[in-house]
Amino acid sequence: MEPKDRQTQHRSYVLDLVVAGSLTLDEAARVLGLSTRQVRRLIVRHTDGPAGLVHGNRGRPPVNRVDDQLRRRVIELATTTYAGVNHAHLAELLAEREGLEIAERTLRRILAEASVRPTRTRRPPRHRSRRERMPREGQLLQVDGSRHRWFGPDRPFATLVAGIDDATSRVPGGTFRAQEDAVGYFTTFAQTAERHGLPGAVYSDRHGIFRAEKNRAPTLAEQLAGKRSLTQVGRALDDASIGWIGARSPEAKGRVERLWGTLQDRLVTELRLETITTIAAANAFLPGFLERHNARFAVPAADPALAWRPWPDGLSADAVFCFHYPRRVANDNTVSWPGGGLALPRRSDGRSWAGRTVILQERLDGSLWASAEDLCVPVGPAPADAGQLRARKLRQPSDHGLRAEPAEPVDADALPAPQPPRDVVRRPRPDHPWRTHPARGR
Repeated sequence: MEPKDRQTQHRSYVLDLVVAGSLTLDEAARVLGLSTRQVRRLIVRHTDGPAGLVHGNRGRPPVNRVDDQLRRRVIELATTTYAGVNHAHLAELLAEREGLEIAERTLRRILAEASVRPTRTRRPPRHRSRRERMPREGQLLQVDGSRHRWFGPDRPFATLVAGIDDATSRVPGGTFRAQEDAVGYFTTFAQTAERHGLPGAVYSDRHGIFRAEKNRAPTLAEQLAGKRSLTQVGRALDDASIGWIGARSPEAKGRVERLWGTLQDRLVTELRLETITTIAAANAFLPGFLERHNARFAVPAADPALAWRPWPDGLSADAVFCFHYPRRVANDNTVSWPGGGLALPRRSDGRSWAGRTVILQERLDGSLWASAEDLCVPVGPAPADAGQLRARKLRQPSDHGLRAEPAEPVDADALPAPQPPRDVVRRPRPDHPWRTHPARGR
């Protein structure tokens, strides 16, 4: 017996007791969970027997039922073109790409009736103390890198480095890299600074990109300075006055961890639909996707005032979010660099760079700059050192050393007799004048 039939049978039994005088209207209303007025209506309809309690629309198809042809079309797309897409994302993709406006709940019901199981199931939540969101956008930026097969299960791994604002869940920037490295974080921070500003602090794991080895003994320079040396990313955050907070567990930065679950579901699907299989093409596609993602998932902050900070005077993202190397300038205004020296241009004040310590900046676009005090100038390869120039040997040099002429044939009989080796001792003959000289006889 179906639940609706059991309900009808139960109501008929209670109404029979009311008609027989065994129950009052108020008691029947409490038993059936209805109002007294509704019980009176049911008594009137009950005069025709239990059939009068059955709703008139029972067994009829709903007026707003989805057409059977449309149902078959949705099931076909869900199992072929959009196979593996979660139901919420599938409803959005069908509206955007196929022009099929179907509510998410209706879509779930259609697929469930067709025995199409959801791709993701939610685990029962574990008890953890929840940390409240930051009240203002820009106060805290959670960053991380996710190594995943973003371009398909048969494609190599790639790493997506991105950040998420703690107050609004907005993703201000990100980039694909072959692996999690400093360039990925530099690019993410530069995009964030260009579009919004500088965050108050950064929340990340305790990766070696952010801090030096904690188990390493401090060097003499670190002991004299009273603090450990910073990594390239740590130095950039310090230059931009951005605080760093190191999480001690993945759950501590759960907002960015949940972001990876969403992107590994939605972004992988859209990259597949766009037939994107390279990091360069994915980086070109990513800004438009993040704009749609933020419109879908971003939430308003508790305090509408923004906490993003503008860039300090004299600093730029290109000069801060890059690699810095200290170098000592030689007397000929050059600095050492792998692959050859670099020449510093003439200073505007006419003074020499010689003997100074400069910071050599290797920027994300590959250019090299030297900064010292308030000056920052581009540098290029230095001319070859004159002491390293050597005359080139030709196989058959000519008399003038300009051109190698072909050698003429030589008569072997006209060549002088070969000289004996120097280590052979030659003794004079017995009749040699040196032996027969009168002075020799004395």
